[in-house]
Amino acid sequence: MSQPVLLCDVGKVLIDFDFSIAASRLAEKCDHPAELVMTLFDDIKGPYEDGRMDDIAFVREAIAATGFRGTPEEFEHIWCDIFTQNEPMHATLTALAGKLPMHLLSNTSGLHKDFFLRTFPIFKPFKSGVYSYSARCSKPGEEIFRKTIAELDLDPARTFYIDDLTANIATAARLGFQTFHYSFAKHRGLQQELEAWLSAQGIG
Repeated sequence: MSQPVLLCDVGKVLIDFDFSIAASRLAEKCDHPAELVMTLFDDIKGPYEDGRMDDIAFVREAIAATGFRGTPEEFEHIWCDIFTQNEPMHATLTALAGKLPMHLLSNTSGLHKDFFLRTFPIFKPFKSGVYSYSARCSKPGEEIFRKTIAELDLDPARTFYIDDLTANIATAARLGFQTFHYSFAKHRGLQQELEAWLSAQGIG
């Protein structure tokens, strides 16, 4: 019999993010106002997160698009320093550590993934993850979910999946996952539903 597994999205679930922080800091070193800066990434952010552009190429193209007057290392720090940890979720996951395998499934880039994994304690219980940039496909498409099932040897019927986006939840539910549509305001509801699911799986 397959083992129960917890599968989590990252942004707006485990950590919050605010790209306006990066926009304001980038605007200090380029000739564009903060409200315009993030629109300058429209043509490269998608290809970057889908693995069609590596970290070096993204940073080079981003600096060229914005006219950023700083080093690549400065740009990388500004681009990544936009996250805060979800403390209620950290407490929930810490209590579950060691009781069942935990994995990540995220639409993200290499720079962001490396940053949040090394920065925030909330990621310590997670054994591994599947990320859009390395999978070369993204949610809500079925392909990345099917790759995740195969790579992590998951049984969707015994996998509890948490995500903040309706489209992602819909795909996961269609493939047979137990799902929870998360928001920070709904954390108590998650706690109750997760506890009921764990009890049904024989995990106290």
